[in-house]
Amino acid sequence: MSTKKAISTSFVAIFILIITQIIAQSIASMFVIIKIPTGICNIIAGIIYAGLTYLILKMFISKIIKLPTSDFGMPKFAIKIRWILIAVLLPFIIKGSYLLIFNGKYVSSNMNGNQMFNTLSAGVAFTGIAAGFVEEMVFRGVILNALKKRWNIKVAVIVPSMLFGIVHVLGQDFSIGSCLLVIIAGTMVGVMFSMIAIESGSVWNSGIVHAIWNVVIIGGGLAIGEKMDKYSIMTYVLNSKDFAITGGEFGIESSVISLFGYIIVAGIAFFMIKSRKN
Repeated sequence: MSTKKAISTSFVAIFILIITQIIAQSIASMFVIIKIPTGICNIIAGIIYAGLTYLILKMFISKIIKLPTSDFGMPKFAIKIRWILIAVLLPFIIKGSYLLIFNGKYVSSNMNGNQMFNTLSAGVAFTGIAAGFVEEMVFRGVILNALKKRWNIKVAVIVPSMLFGIVHVLGQDFSIGSCLLVIIAGTMVGVMFSMIAIESGSVWNSGIVHAIWNVVIIGGGLAIGEKMDKYSIMTYVLNSKDFAITGGEFGIESSVISLFGYIIVAGIAFFMIKSRKN
């Protein structure tokens, strides 16, 4: 694959992500107008977002790039048990560590039943599952493999991971310290997802880890941070104001505790890859 084709393929993949997200949210908004409950619309938006992205990426890869989707980390859908286990353990261990080790207090957003359903449906279906799999198809599927075909596996892992970290600070009014934390943690989590996709041979495995992480950490149930999250049913407000612990303005996803978790899981995947080669 030429340099021009690798770069253009990467940009097209990101463009598809943006367009499908807009389409999914627009369709959901139209359903809200005709009085379909917002919670149901959130679920519909998630299904459209993930499904439409997959169909367009599949068409783009097979018709334009003229390669099988399996070459871009999207073979027949299958998930390995070990990555399901890690997908569950990683966020629960990190979240549990905060609740057990660090002092804080529980603050309720005082949502009614309907508001809770709306919050959880958006957090689980759209922000959680759909966004998790879509981002994996784009970053660890198309972009990683396009760069791998043009350069090598190191470039393919590092460049999209750094891009993944930088994307999370764009448009945010964060302090310099918070921006650095987000970029470092975002890059490392990108490396982690890349290692999982490479070890397993598909984005479906990195996708399940990404999706369950999103659901548990930012799914709208219990948030953890230095201030109350009005978009979550309950928040465990930390007494600590150390931005390395709290993750600063981005939240615990960019904290050193989460960073440590990313490194461990990436290391596990790396050693699995090395063991298989040996």
